[in-house]
Amino acid sequence: MSGKTVAIIGAGPAGLTAAYLLCKEGVPVTVIEADPELVGGIARTARYKGYHFDIGGHRFFSKSKEVEDLWTELLPGDLLERPRSSRIFYRGKFFSYPLRAVEALLKLGIVESALCVLSYLKARLFPVRNPRSVEDWVSNQFGRRLFGIFFRTYTEKVWGMSCKEISADWAAQRIKGLALGSAIANALFPRRKPKRGAAVIKSLIESFRYPRKGPGMMWEACARRVREMGGRVRMGEKVLGCAFDAGRREWTLTHVDRSGVRHQTQAAHVISSAPLRDLAIGLTPSLEENTRAAAARLRYRDFLTVVLILKDRGVFDDNWIYIHDPGVRVGRVQNFKSWSPEMVPDAAMTCYGLEYFCFEGDGMWSMSDADLVELGKRELQQIGLASAADVVDGCVVRQPKAYPVYDDGYARNVETIRREIEARFPTLHLVGRNGMHKYNNQDHAMMTAMLCVKNILAGGPVYDLWRVNEDAEYHEAGDRGAQGQGGTGLRVVPQRVSA
Repeated sequence: MSGKTVAIIGAGPAGLTAAYLLCKEGVPVTVIEADPELVGGIARTARYKGYHFDIGGHRFFSKSKEVEDLWTELLPGDLLERPRSSRIFYRGKFFSYPLRAVEALLKLGIVESALCVLSYLKARLFPVRNPRSVEDWVSNQFGRRLFGIFFRTYTEKVWGMSCKEISADWAAQRIKGLALGSAIANALFPRRKPKRGAAVIKSLIESFRYPRKGPGMMWEACARRVREMGGRVRMGEKVLGCAFDAGRREWTLTHVDRSGVRHQTQAAHVISSAPLRDLAIGLTPSLEENTRAAAARLRYRDFLTVVLILKDRGVFDDNWIYIHDPGVRVGRVQNFKSWSPEMVPDAAMTCYGLEYFCFEGDGMWSMSDADLVELGKRELQQIGLASAADVVDGCVVRQPKAYPVYDDGYARNVETIRREIEARFPTLHLVGRNGMHKYNNQDHAMMTAMLCVKNILAGGPVYDLWRVNEDAEYHEAGDRGAQGQGGTGLRVVPQRVSA
């Protein structure tokens, strides 16, 4: 096939970024999205009775000027500057996040604070030798009591694994880069202020930009621009498989609409942000048996949001609150009105989103919407953020394949798939969170798409997309940051303790 026609699987941040940039260069593009109505993927804006809500929470802040400039280009007059505000809930009390030393010590109480200090001193004097688990490693750094208060519960809720089972190797390489670890260290064991110009921890920013009507507003604008430039965005169609004709150097994508009618799209290049497992298993000619087996071993963590509409009593104005209390199942509570007042149509009301981490098909996922709304009301009252009687309505949004699961075989499986695809299908490009099976943020997904477009326009792999780090920064081979990843760009991940 002549030219650079491109088919894109998925209308999330990565897929639509690629489509928009290709259309600007005059490249014919077809985007195929399974959702019948909403673009944006997990960064979409869901709606219910005039209320808007953000699935997962998306702050528009990036260290990449290229990403920031694209956001401005797409929504020049609709980005609000919002203050960053979040807290931690533990034992019936709310702690500022990042932690503030005096507040944290006062709220923990004299006895608990003293025990934390003693626990820390004990850990420094008598550390666990050769720590094998996250629990042992973090306890060595901060003491076992602080580990239990500010690390254990939320980590286990998110990953669905005990901290005793997660390898210390992950903690040793990642905890210093996590906002929570930095917050604890700086709050309870203060260090000198960083010099002017020193690196900023992205998750501890003071403010961020945010679309008036939620993150989906950005991607709806992007899809509209794509269509205006002649690109096609096909909604409600699921890709069943991708077949490559080596003789014609042409891809044929088979996709089915909601009526069951099958369609086909031909293209010279395919950009995929679809789950890597599904893509790899659906390729023709088939990947090698061991590669297909590696794909089948990839797993995903899902979550659901219980959205509650209630009378606004002015109880809290945080963007979200991390729930470190083991007495409730909710992991985080969002306040959509704090993201943008325009997401709530009635000034006398507010709207909260309670996030529950689970696996598709488990007991939590399979609960009825009515039961989940009742659970949310009970836990919201138990936490002290609202009275259940103030809740007037609610709904549930389920998000399958929200996070790639980083088990001990993850990196090996992804590398196996990646190498064969690159060797056999150089015009098949993997981008985004699920497309690359990498849990990274919106700006990272966008940067992989930006570099992918540059590669297609250049006619070859000028950039290695796997070298984009979690701050959406590209590292050449040998650059600091690439070395610690072995040059693969794969994120260091939680691994189970080996026997």
